[in-house]
Amino acid sequence: MAKPKRRYICQACGSVSPRWQGQCPDCAEWNTLVEEAPQTVFSAKHDLSSGGRAVQFVSLDSPVALPQRRKTGLAEFDRALGGGLVPGSAILMGGDPGIGKSTLLLQTAASIANSGGMVVYISGEEASDQIRLRADRLGLGKAPIRLASTTSVRDILTTLGTMDAPALLVIDSIQTMHSDQIEGAPGTVSQVRGCAFELIRYAKENGVALVLVGHVTKDGSIAGPRVLEHMVDVVMSFEGERSHQYRILRAIKNRFGAVDEIGVFAMAGAGLEEVGNPSLLFLSGREEPVPGSAVFPALEGTRPVLVEIQALTVRLASGATPRRAVVGWDSGRLAMLLAVLESRCGLSFSSAEVYLNVAGGYRLTDPAADLAVAAALVSALADRPLAAGTAWFGEVSLAGEVRPVAHSGVRLREAAKLGFTQLHGPDGAAEKVEGLRYSPIRLLPNLVDRVMAGA
Repeated sequence: MAKPKRRYICQACGSVSPRWQGQCPDCAEWNTLVEEAPQTVFSAKHDLSSGGRAVQFVSLDSPVALPQRRKTGLAEFDRALGGGLVPGSAILMGGDPGIGKSTLLLQTAASIANSGGMVVYISGEEASDQIRLRADRLGLGKAPIRLASTTSVRDILTTLGTMDAPALLVIDSIQTMHSDQIEGAPGTVSQVRGCAFELIRYAKENGVALVLVGHVTKDGSIAGPRVLEHMVDVVMSFEGERSHQYRILRAIKNRFGAVDEIGVFAMAGAGLEEVGNPSLLFLSGREEPVPGSAVFPALEGTRPVLVEIQALTVRLASGATPRRAVVGWDSGRLAMLLAVLESRCGLSFSSAEVYLNVAGGYRLTDPAADLAVAAALVSALADRPLAAGTAWFGEVSLAGEVRPVAHSGVRLREAAKLGFTQLHGPDGAAEKVEGLRYSPIRLLPNLVDRVMAGA
């Protein structure tokens, strides 16, 4: 038998090293290498071409009934999932502490339990009485949820094996789970990987919808090994600022539906409430036009959302270093847009501080926001408010051209539905929408002319 080899796993990035070092060579973190339990190493002479069991193949058009999705009772949650929970699927949900992950899952569990489905809720972070107190506060104290507080995966799977398979199994959280077959404390790479594998295998074999709650790191990514995100079927991120009432549930990976779909919720005293029209939420409080404010029809998956982009410029004394601050948008893209405005339009931002904010704590990744940001910046610099009832969208190139973007028709219809009368965008994206006038913009200097003219 070959001599077992020692392996050291980085607890920060999951890289493997043959020897212990003070600093991880991949992520440069200190004191994160931990020895993994030795495993039997198979030599290259072992032949795996025989001795196994035959695998049964099926065709794509086989007459087997496809699994039916189960509705969660929350339409926004179903939208983000692609239509509901798929039996046998594994869902990983991450989010900042206190953002409302446990509240959302408790409301979902209560809805499914009240509709006749059996739900098992396992908490490794809270005692059962704490969860019952939250359920009473949310008005869910009568829901027939099977609740337990434990961290042993062996105890969980043993208990589940003595009862009928539930419709929904919630594990809160996977970083607190522990397997007695694996060395290491809960939360380490080997423990998270091993516990998740056993729970996912149970879900697949018994047709159980499994939801794993995951911790996040300082930069917002899900903690633990990256392989955890590959093992599950759906990866969801619960986002938002705790100082704001809204929350966004975003699908990052989805094997059963479209990615980048979002569900919008508002945190209230009785838990999370669904927001059917998020545009009204993000545009609330816009009574009078003010300089530096522009409306942008964003697109999240298949859902259009109108958001307000706010810009502020402050002139500084000569020689002072101006500051650039961005909330809700890419700071690198702002620097690029400022350079294009200076080079192609002759505007000077070099002696002014620039502040950019997406109202409501919303985070934009859509490149079509370039034109709306440029309109807000020019409006703030000239101290001229944009015309009421107008919205802006389009991608700006380094040459100052306004380029077409995807799904312009959806953006126009959403703007018209909320009472906007004029939309500025790239040339060639015009679509006749009743009550809405479309004004194409080919070059960025044309935008400056319209802002100065009050269009």
